[in-house]
Amino acid sequence: MRILASQLTLHKLEVFCHVAELGSISKAAERCGIAQPVVTAHVKALSEKLGVNLTQRNGRRIMLTDDGDRVYRWANEIMIRTRELERELSDTHLGVMGKAAVAASMTLGSYVLPGMISSFRRLYPKGDISVRVTSPILATEAVRIGDCDFAFTILDPRHDIGGLEVEQIVNEELILVASPASGFNREIAKPAALRDIPFVTAQRDTPRREIEEHALMQFGIARDNIVMEFGHAEAIKQAVRAGAGVAFLFRSSVHDELSSGMLCQIDTPGMALNVPVYLVRRQGKKLVKFQTELIDYLVSALRAYSAAPDRKALFIDGA
Repeated sequence: MRILASQLTLHKLEVFCHVAELGSISKAAERCGIAQPVVTAHVKALSEKLGVNLTQRNGRRIMLTDDGDRVYRWANEIMIRTRELERELSDTHLGVMGKAAVAASMTLGSYVLPGMISSFRRLYPKGDISVRVTSPILATEAVRIGDCDFAFTILDPRHDIGGLEVEQIVNEELILVASPASGFNREIAKPAALRDIPFVTAQRDTPRREIEEHALMQFGIARDNIVMEFGHAEAIKQAVRAGAGVAFLFRSSVHDELSSGMLCQIDTPGMALNVPVYLVRRQGKKLVKFQTELIDYLVSALRAYSAAPDRKALFIDGA
């Protein structure tokens, strides 16, 4: 078996994992940046060396056999460990103290974490930190497959968290905002009135939209007048500023606009829309000291930021 294992290169295992995950030779070739015949040859060679059939066709899709599924789970674990090891080994000849790859949902990654991570890096200038700003589902998936060491994210109510450690850190507040010139800010919005106000919101079937709808349903609100949908909070803000309608946005994403008067908050009596923010790690993953210190710093900073009356100062200082 030692001789057999020596012939199973990491590259072949990576190619096979992409075929298994994408169900397609052509898509795996595109993902790996190699020709389709090379992908086919790698899968065939792996199958021959292991002495079992790994894949079978189901119409146009490549499916795993039972043996293929077992091999995929084993190969995927190897690739996860390899990605993590590459980051965890400090590049001492370049003087790098440590490395960390962080995933973050859109609002946190765009408006909150950059200042905090910049402050942390001033304390640890020889650290190497990368941040992937993406959807909650892709953020947790990046942690699950080892592309990122941990994530700070909101979670879709239907989110699959199998294989992950999930810890609630703070609550992020959704507030109703409008352009001061729109006229929507002239009256306090009660739940019954929200059915008819024109809304700008996230795209249907996205985690951000699901979270917002789930929060509103707690107060029996089903909106009937959604006029625009966008994929990012920045686009929603611009539409609201232009007078297209009102929007529920995380307070952290509109702090500057509220301070400058470009947007105003509409009071919603009796409605506190709080969305939990979670720290997500892969079960069983051992973090190195640099990563642990970064987590501790960001958790403390997020909690202080959430509790502070003047979020602007904490956003800049990351304290």
